[in-house]
Amino acid sequence: MALVELGRFNRQEAFIVPGRLEDEEIPSFVFDAGASIADGSYLLIPVRVMVDDEDLDAARAIVDAAGGATP
Repeated sequence: MALVELGRFNRQEAFIVPGRLEDEEIPSFVFDAGASIADGSYLLIPVRVMVDDEDLDAARAIVDAAGGATP
């Protein structure tokens, strides 16, 4: 398994996306969710959602259909 970045999301979206991917049996991982939480800047830091490189196209189609990732 080689993980690749699916997209960067705000904290709330970053925990919704994996749930939607799981419905399609696509495993995913949330990275950076705890970054800078101690100083309160966590709302400004995008959270990465990672998927297996073989699942990237299918995962992108799901995210795009739901409104897309942050640039």
